[in-house]
Amino acid sequence: MNAHKLRSRQLILFFMLVLSGFIVAAQTTKTATDAASGSKPPNIILIYADDIGYGDFSCYGMTAAQTPHIDRLAQKGLQFTSGYCSSATCTPSRYSMLTGQYAWRKRGTGILRGNAAMIIKPGTTTLPSILKKAGYKTGVVGKWHLGLGDGTRPLDWNKEIKPGPLEIGFDYAFLMPATGDRVPCVYMENHNVINLDPDDPIVVSYGKPIPGEPTGITHRDTLKMDWSRGHNNAVINGVGRIGHMKGGTSALWDDETMADEFVKQAKAFIDRNKKERFFLYFATHDIHVPRIPHPRFVGKSGMGPRGDALVQFDWCVGQLVEKIEQLGLAEETMIIVTSDNGPVLDDGYKDQAREKLGDHKPAGPLKGGKYSFFEGGTRVPFIVAWPGTINPGRSEAIVSQVDFGASFAKMTGQTLQTDAMPDSFDVLDALLGKSKIGREHVVEHARRLGLRKGNWKYIEPQPQPKTKKKPKGKPMLFHLNDDLGESTNVSGKYPKKTEEMSQMLQKIRRDGRTRP
Repeated sequence: MNAHKLRSRQLILFFMLVLSGFIVAAQTTKTATDAASGSKPPNIILIYADDIGYGDFSCYGMTAAQTPHIDRLAQKGLQFTSGYCSSATCTPSRYSMLTGQYAWRKRGTGILRGNAAMIIKPGTTTLPSILKKAGYKTGVVGKWHLGLGDGTRPLDWNKEIKPGPLEIGFDYAFLMPATGDRVPCVYMENHNVINLDPDDPIVVSYGKPIPGEPTGITHRDTLKMDWSRGHNNAVINGVGRIGHMKGGTSALWDDETMADEFVKQAKAFIDRNKKERFFLYFATHDIHVPRIPHPRFVGKSGMGPRGDALVQFDWCVGQLVEKIEQLGLAEETMIIVTSDNGPVLDDGYKDQAREKLGDHKPAGPLKGGKYSFFEGGTRVPFIVAWPGTINPGRSEAIVSQVDFGASFAKMTGQTLQTDAMPDSFDVLDALLGKSKIGREHVVEHARRLGLRKGNWKYIEPQPQPKTKKKPKGKPMLFHLNDDLGESTNVSGKYPKKTEEMSQMLQKIRRDGRTRP
């Protein structure tokens, strides 16, 4: 054999060895990923409700109306009795869930205006960026309310708007920019408002009224849903909103068909990605105000628009579950149903939510609701289903939405950087029903902070911002096993426990992180 042929064979052997090394490495990575969860990582559909309370599903005790699709999901999966969002209002809960950082640690993460800049900076480790790194196709459909643009200039809704969801890990986005009660009342796909006529540009103002445009004050007698407070600026679709808007007529959404549109877009995303692993963040607007469900749901609950919107939300869940089953993906898909905060009745519109409530208790046995630092503000419905992997049942493990990042990083074989997701714990075993223990403690956020550790719940005195004065009032301490409704403050009876909880909360605040 001559030298030329020998060298050729040696080169071929070398490249074969290199190729086999890549194959072994890929198989090793796959094995590590699969080992992290005990099986192949699933598709993930995160169904995020808006303002739905702990007691608003029939599987959590509601009898006034029925939520059969959610109940069926709960029967097939794990129903948590101590599942938490991070805050008692929407923007901070969404921020915390996506970033793994308690929103109260960062200024400017309260309820945002409709034209606010995006509060998650590109480059931040987020839930979608983690899953995208693991090879998932990632999408968000529905309510955003985390701001858009970089804040260097006022938003121009007639042009491309960046940054947005695509800059923090999502491959696709179909959004309402903020909430249904705030302008602009349009849908966006990725970076642009859809169906916009360039000859009818959008003008948005969160300051002075726009001359010549009707408002909820000047045209109150024409409204199809009257306001009780606040929602009396621009009139869109016969409803007063927060903020002023002009133009964009062809792009305006229709409240009655909003749920249908979001379901349509969510199904389309699933269809486009059915042959790959995908993550869908499906953020519905039900049952946030204004509550204007589709006519086919009107009157179905007997509790007025709030109850009817709740029935509509149940239908949305059913539609996505049915889609997954039709595609034969049920055993390959984890579906999570939870809410961004507790319930509220009158939240700015006269929709008879209180008058038609009857005996129904939206927060169930809990005290408080939206805006509240009591349990009803942040303890929410929390259902995780993955047929064939998660055994059906109920779990008392303490879990929080802020834990999705660390838990799904573990599930996909990834290790978080030290400075990423500082408050996100790996509670994957609890989410999968393999452990009865979740996180040891959880911080609850409303007008002040609360701390639950085990069955003890501590609420700090009302802080005095921007002053050195002592906090107002006394701290509160409850033992949730004995007093789930937080009716009796026992801080005076257990001063050592109160001080222990106070010190622990101060340390969590001071350290800037809770994840080890």
